[in-house]
Amino acid sequence: MTPAISTFESILNHTHSGLRWVALILLILAIFYAFTAKKFEKKHKMITLFAMVTLHLQFVIGIVQYFLSEKVTFAAGWMKNPLHRFYGMEHLIGMLLAIVLITIGYSKSKRKVNDADKFKTIRLFYLIGFILILLFIPWPFRINLGGGWF
Repeated sequence: MTPAISTFESILNHTHSGLRWVALILLILAIFYAFTAKKFEKKHKMITLFAMVTLHLQFVIGIVQYFLSEKVTFAAGWMKNPLHRFYGMEHLIGMLLAIVLITIGYSKSKRKVNDADKFKTIRLFYLIGFILILLFIPWPFRINLGGGWF
């Protein structure tokens, strides 16, 4: 790997890892408001929108990483290697499913007329998406995945 590609990959990795915290905080705020707020205000719409957009940005960065990373390989036996299986399949599918659910939740909530239905839709889709995201992040305590806190 050339030094330029290595530097670019490092920048992407740090951006993807750091932006994870922004996405998680926005998701937590959106879910918190969906459980506690009574009236759907502009700030609620903006938080749910920014959470979704941040996840879409994360996905784009992740797809670029997918094609650059040495952690993704489809050599013989890659499914037997926990690192290659996680990054080559599990992380991608889990995060894609979470982003799709959150996007559906955002779109459905926009079409709801009353505030209670908007919050109920956000609660359901964003909470399921949030749980999936937590399950498929390569946390440092997950052995052999090489993830970090930042």
